[in-house]
Amino acid sequence: MTTALKPVLTRFRAYQLGTPGSSFSYFADQGFTLIEGRATETSQASLMHELETCGKSAIDTLHITSWDKDHCEINELLWILTNLKPTKIEYPGYAPHSEMGDDCLEAITRYQQKQKTIGREIKLRQINPEYIKGLDTAKGLGYREIFYHPRVLYPDQSNNNSTVKLFRSGMFNVASLGDVEHPNIGSMLRRCKIFSSEVDILILAHHGADNGLTTKKFLEEVEPTVTICSSDYDNQFEHPKQEIRDLLIELNIPIYTTKTGDVVITSLFGHRTNYRV
Repeated sequence: MTTALKPVLTRFRAYQLGTPGSSFSYFADQGFTLIEGRATETSQASLMHELETCGKSAIDTLHITSWDKDHCEINELLWILTNLKPTKIEYPGYAPHSEMGDDCLEAITRYQQKQKTIGREIKLRQINPEYIKGLDTAKGLGYREIFYHPRVLYPDQSNNNSTVKLFRSGMFNVASLGDVEHPNIGSMLRRCKIFSSEVDILILAHHGADNGLTTKKFLEEVEPTVTICSSDYDNQFEHPKQEIRDLLIELNIPIYTTKTGDVVITSLFGHRTNYRV
């Protein structure tokens, strides 16, 4: 019996949007996930090229971490649903708090109904505490993706209700944190054995904001190989914050941003242990 990892072609891409917001993709084991409901005129061509590179004509999963406009914009979501035709949509577990969020949720529901009329089954997954509690506990190795949050909903704190997920179906793992910022969420993640030992690529929480989650202790215990910041070059909040940059420099953890272009990470040499940024 062998314990060697099977070779899995793996790709991750952080897209430059040209506007404030986030968009990423993760491809592994023939599955293509688009992270966030964003696809601007700047990023659409790159996204289509990425699909072609991966040998795909559509996305398998659309994973949305937050109802905020910088994570899900209605016109861009409609473009994704029309042109990329996901078969599974994972959407935030809290009720939208804006007209934009309401429109996005309605568009997702209409998409499922319309696809049903032509014989396509679309799986919708609302990632809320009940869904999290109903999942099996992750164990050891295995190409499984893991949801960590929201384990509880924070009233009037939509950032802290973002979905936290570890994508680990390929030969490098990507942690998506959405906009979470509460220290308790960071503490919970640090206590999770797989999260604290298996994160290779860390998408910084809240676009690299200096918050209660991204602390020196958190970074020391999680030990990501690479951090990613989705940040427009002229964003008003100056993300990633200098305090976060200083922490990463102190800990010798590389940071890549989308300020001047896309960030692409690809597996190399048999798709088992090495990857290139």
